[in-house]
Amino acid sequence: MSEQHASFSVIDIHPDFIVISKSAGVDFHSQEQQAGLVPMVEQSLQLGKFYPVHRLDKITSGLIILARSSAAAEQINEQFRQQRVEKYYLAISDRKPSKKQGLISGDMKKSRRGSWKLLNSQADPAQTRFFSFSLQSGIRLFVLKPLTGRTHQLRVMMKSLGAPILGDERYYPGETDTADRGYLHAYVVKFDFDGQQYRYKSPPLQGALFASEALKQALLTLGPPESLAWPSSH
Repeated sequence: MSEQHASFSVIDIHPDFIVISKSAGVDFHSQEQQAGLVPMVEQSLQLGKFYPVHRLDKITSGLIILARSSAAAEQINEQFRQQRVEKYYLAISDRKPSKKQGLISGDMKKSRRGSWKLLNSQADPAQTRFFSFSLQSGIRLFVLKPLTGRTHQLRVMMKSLGAPILGDERYYPGETDTADRGYLHAYVVKFDFDGQQYRYKSPPLQGALFASEALKQALLTLGPPESLAWPSSH
């Protein structure tokens, strides 16, 4: 099913949770003059209270799970704690990465004005596996598989590769006015609930590059992101 609202679309309504696809540019958290995503969903759907189990940055579009009870939230949160939720993101950069695939790993530390930075130390590292592919001249598509879930993790790690996300005003150096959005999208999520596995996919729709025929063909060629040659262990 898919039900479109201004700030999100409904992907599935389950008795214990819902799955939505958030639009880019929508704040997850409430601001002074604007309700955050969860109150907006509650008001639009009129299905009672929702319990967030993970979050997306404002620039990021794509899949979010919202539990419909505290018990369901605890069960899904436990999946996240055990790193058993599989998440795959799509990102686009116009810079060439220092390597085309692999593992990015390092401790993350708060930097200036709400930013984060990646350290070389590995005391409690944030980790992301990735593949990158040429999308068109000067543009690369990245498939990102975060193994941890830290604030700004994917955005910081893309910058550390020398390939900051196109349109990311915080981590892209220099002028970003040419980009029509921040090109990061939560594409596929897989998790278990009550012993059953669930898989959801939401292709990106916003942004000229995400809506391009080249991107659609690339996703067809790649197939399910979990079928890429990821290492069998973390």
